[in-house]
Amino acid sequence: QVQVVESGGGFVQAGGSPRLFCAASGNFFGLLHMVWYRHFPGKHRDLVARISCGGRSNYADSMKGRFTASRDNTKNTVYLQMNSLKPEDTGRYYCNAAIKTSPRDRLADYWGQGTQVTVSS
Repeated sequence: QVQVVESGGGFVQAGGSPRLFCAASGNFFGLLHMVWYRHFPGKHRDLVARISCGGRSNYADSMKGRFTASRDNTKNTVYLQMNSLKPEDTGRYYCNAAIKTSPRDRLADYWGQGTQVTVSS
């Protein structure tokens, strides 16, 4: 059984720099790209950052220069360093992991439960 778990959210003051974590665990063959999304209540889910299995990352325009994604493949974990937070960054942050459970299986998406980040002005 594959699990994806996010952590590191909470209440932050504007300008703060929290770090989010996303860990994949369980029995799987390969962990490929991982993607951070942000969900605003009543709205759709927006892509925040994507990081490939090789560590190459790209970001939504509004996050460039403020957020940095990284990963530790030995721990099956990705991180999202968030800097210079603004109240409009408030939302629930989700991690999506592209995983192959065996060499013959197709790539499948696994989602975590999300972690809430609330930025106060």
